[in-house]
Amino acid sequence: MNDSPRQLVLASRNAKKIAEMRDLLDPHGIAVTSVADHDGVPEVVEDGDTFAANAAKKAAEVARHLGAWAIGEDSGLSVAALGGRPGVYSARFAGEDATDDANNAKLVAELEGVPDTKRAAHYTCHVALADPQGEIVLTVEARCRGRIVSEPRGGNGFGYDPYFLLPEWGKTFGELSPLVKRCLSHRARAFGRFVPQLVRLFRS
Repeated sequence: MNDSPRQLVLASRNAKKIAEMRDLLDPHGIAVTSVADHDGVPEVVEDGDTFAANAAKKAAEVARHLGAWAIGEDSGLSVAALGGRPGVYSARFAGEDATDDANNAKLVAELEGVPDTKRAAHYTCHVALADPQGEIVLTVEARCRGRIVSEPRGGNGFGYDPYFLLPEWGKTFGELSPLVKRCLSHRARAFGRFVPQLVRLFRS
């Protein structure tokens, strides 16, 4: 495989997440593929206890397997009233093969009776870059703070987006257009820090 710095592999099979990351990287002339575009890439077991650990593991394992530069990304929702859960278990909050609907139903059920003032939450995104040998050479983390609403609002986004309200906008991520979300989300903020460092690294 071409290990040119302009060719990166995203260590993810989540189609919506991949599309979002491609939108963030394309303006910089950085071409990306996903592990779904390559045969025989094994699943990475996300057994880290932090977003940073999972992102690094995904990047390193995929990079070593393909001999290519790889980006690992891990993100999720943390709710103060739930002691920071679901956290790294966001994608499987309701079980290993949970759907977005099942995860959201569990979130709503666990927050039943919790007043609006106690529903503070934040999304976290951690991004890690591994070189073709699997060494982590760059990491970035960013957060987006908001509040969990009790009823879904809007049909955009994915995951917990219809329930994640940005108070300054008075709208959930589900109600915001993809263009606006790409400017405000935890992933957008992380990649906003990550991409300039990535470009500098590859130009050095």
